[in-house]
Amino acid sequence: MFRVDPKQAVLTHISANADGAGATLGVDAETAARAPIAPTLSHKLISGFAQLIEAVLLMALGLGIYLFYLGGVDAVLYVPLSLGIVAAANIAFNIARTHRIAAYRTLFKQILQVLGGWIAVLLVVVAGLFLFKAGDLVSRVWLGSWALSGGAVLIAYRLALRALVLDWSARGRLRRRTVIVGGGAGAEALVTAIEKSATSDIELIGLFDDRDDERSPEAVAGLKKLGKVADLVEFARRARIDLVIVSMPLSAESRLLEMLRQLWVLPVDIRLSAHMSKLRFTDKTYSYVGDLPVFEMADRPISDWNLVFKWVFDKLVAVFALIALSPVMLATAVAVKATSKGPILFKQDRHGFNNKLIAVYKFRSMYTGMSDVRAARLVTRDDPRVTPVGRFIRRTSIDELPQLFNVLKGELSIVGPRPHALEAKAANRLYHDAVDGYFARHKVKPGITGWAQINGWRGETDTVEKLMARVDHDLYYIENWSILLDLYILIMTPVSLFTKSENAF
Repeated sequence: MFRVDPKQAVLTHISANADGAGATLGVDAETAARAPIAPTLSHKLISGFAQLIEAVLLMALGLGIYLFYLGGVDAVLYVPLSLGIVAAANIAFNIARTHRIAAYRTLFKQILQVLGGWIAVLLVVVAGLFLFKAGDLVSRVWLGSWALSGGAVLIAYRLALRALVLDWSARGRLRRRTVIVGGGAGAEALVTAIEKSATSDIELIGLFDDRDDERSPEAVAGLKKLGKVADLVEFARRARIDLVIVSMPLSAESRLLEMLRQLWVLPVDIRLSAHMSKLRFTDKTYSYVGDLPVFEMADRPISDWNLVFKWVFDKLVAVFALIALSPVMLATAVAVKATSKGPILFKQDRHGFNNKLIAVYKFRSMYTGMSDVRAARLVTRDDPRVTPVGRFIRRTSIDELPQLFNVLKGELSIVGPRPHALEAKAANRLYHDAVDGYFARHKVKPGITGWAQINGWRGETDTVEKLMARVDHDLYYIENWSILLDLYILIMTPVSLFTKSENAF
């Protein structure tokens, strides 16, 4: 897996204007970016739910037969044994690779593999009972009935699952929006291989290549060239690209590194096609797009199940915090309204996930006539624009509490890189001009608090060094995210408000 060390300052700068828009796209790229995008489903989530439902069905069937035939006798034996059989069956099904979208589409092959795994697990159980002379402890009627009815349930379930997956495939719900980097004969071979092996899972949008000579024609295998690699950054943000497949030989090291440095800021999976490599590795070295072997170069952070876990964490914490902190928020609203003219809340556009603009809510901390909507001027110590109440709520971060509503709307997370104002500057330079790779912070949803904030990097960023320290901490968080890390940051946030607030004005 490719990793970039932000402290080495090796990232290529991706230019963007104040509202996050990049260079103008060509006509074909603009048309593709504006095309309607159908909602899609995650393959990993489908597989996970399919396994869970299958396990629940088998477990319910086994326990149902046990309760009906044995009436709940010897539960201390039958319940753990049932759990063990179901767990072993799930492992067997995964070893046979039956929990993949490609496997769900098959008919006889899938059913034979599932029945084979189910029978194999039960034979191992029977052999174990025989070897340990425990056959008299387990009802043969229960085990035999479960074996037969379990096989029937597995067949029925897999047929229903196949029908559902085929329907989703026909409606394009399982396709990953994909672009290819590269051109010429190599890209043509790649497009042909994808169309043969992954037509139901991959939607090819176009290709991007920095070359302009005969090695890179305007169309390859019917797929249009939409621009250069630098154009792909803006295109991927506007066209919701899921996957980038690079068609370059491993020997083109300098081109690969240059491409990765430009695309690293995007929340997409990046894969290097193995079809151009003359080297052959073991199967474990590759991952697959359909049947096409690829090398993993970069992954979208916090995706699939992790995205579900983080969504649940955000919503639960936001609801609990709004209830628990409602007296504080009510008192703050009264204080803001009573001590200065103007609205209670202040709304400001900021960059959200993948550079999308979001309107962030805060308690108003400045005099209305002096509010700086785009934050072109940093707030400094004893800033005359800040009201007396504003100084207190800014130092204690109470002004950020209305952003809990942004979390409920799905625009912010509880924990993540803090969203910065559009015209915020460090040493009179816009943030994205001051730090190369700055927009890599936006590969995940921004948060109310973050790793940088609990480590003292909150408040004023008047120097490039302070901004770089904040960005370094944000990138560390993205690379090392876990629910436990989010929980730790959440717990440490109130502590840091009292121990590391010297930069908050």
